[in-house]
Amino acid sequence: METVLLFILGVLIILVGLVLSIGLHELGHLSFAKLFKVRVGQYMIGFGPTLWSKKIGETEYGVKGIPLGGYISMAGMYPPAKRGTTAVAADAGRTSTTSLFNVLVQEARDSSAKTIDEGHEDRVFYKLSPWKRIIVMLAGPAMNLVLGLIFTLIVVSGFGLPLATTTIAAVGDGSPAAVGGLKVGDRVLSIDGTPITGYPQMTALIRAHADEQMAVVVDRDGSRETLQLTPKRQTVQLSDQYGNPETGWNGKPVTADAGFLGIGPSSRVEHLSLGDGLAYFGYNVGQMTKVIATFPVRVYNTVAGTIQGEKRQQGGPVSIVGVGELAGQAAAAQAPVAARAQAMISILGQLNLALFLFNLIPLLPLDGGHVIGAVWEAVRRRVAALFKRRDPGPVDMARLTPLTVLVTGVLALMSLSLIVIDLVNPLSIT
Repeated sequence: METVLLFILGVLIILVGLVLSIGLHELGHLSFAKLFKVRVGQYMIGFGPTLWSKKIGETEYGVKGIPLGGYISMAGMYPPAKRGTTAVAADAGRTSTTSLFNVLVQEARDSSAKTIDEGHEDRVFYKLSPWKRIIVMLAGPAMNLVLGLIFTLIVVSGFGLPLATTTIAAVGDGSPAAVGGLKVGDRVLSIDGTPITGYPQMTALIRAHADEQMAVVVDRDGSRETLQLTPKRQTVQLSDQYGNPETGWNGKPVTADAGFLGIGPSSRVEHLSLGDGLAYFGYNVGQMTKVIATFPVRVYNTVAGTIQGEKRQQGGPVSIVGVGELAGQAAAAQAPVAARAQAMISILGQLNLALFLFNLIPLLPLDGGHVIGAVWEAVRRRVAALFKRRDPGPVDMARLTPLTVLVTGVLALMSLSLIVIDLVNPLSIT
């Protein structure tokens, strides 16, 4: 019963953390929108039915029933159609698809126009200069970046990061290490005369000496022993400088034919300095970027792997349901309270990092799509000024509404697929 309650507590903690992360994301948008005098009608956390709301000044603040996102409603997101054009095709020569697209565009313009109050026609988003629009849209992801950095530094500098050492904790039976006389507790000092300063360096040397004898000096109970070890050539999964398994852009493990001794290192918790903590955060950014950049491929591989009965790969994509499961497992784990707290904070850090990078994808309705639109407008205007042409005006982002609908549909499909997978083939935190 206690385990179940702890699991539920972990889920609730992450849910609250997610809501706060979304709230701060939208607060970033809201703060700069108001700073630039854009009228903001709503600030909402979640989607669906409104659970609570209160109007303060001209903005309604509220919480909705489905905590899977949030939004602020800024006046005039899209400019009106240019004079002489119409959004809805009336002639019979247009295809039904074209007509549907035009209807979607017109509906987007109409919805945008309804947010503009009489007397506040200049307090609209599309009339902001491109650089101000970029700031408004990047302010949200920037909040998640800061949160991700704070949580990461708490984990690696406050609690400490478990790192592999050069002391041997396990030797496989019949392995090349066992045959050569390596024992549990031995600390590797040098390989072929090269001093060993860390486990990644030791691993690299072992892999580089496949089927070649090495002179390995170890510290064994305070005395030095020289062993002759010959790594066996075989396919091994590669790991990075932090001991985590490497994966390719397709989410599959990276392997290579390399030397193998059959050993396992001990680990030691190290409290990283600020500089090393920032380096580790940069490493996390790179890992998460790889996941986000290949998200559709990884979702497909996850679905295909589940259908084929494969175990979930660590570091693969998860839905919010999967994040909750991992948080529940962390809270209910048979581990010290500090270790469980560290795991929960680490999950929140990864969650905010994912929110930061995901929202930078240059597609509408994501923040990155609006940023690209503003950048394109700035380029057009600069080129027009350079060649002394008429100002082309704001970019008509409403024309991308069909693409927005498509992207939204694809994201919804992938999210639903991951939710189902997380229910039938959950990812384990260990």
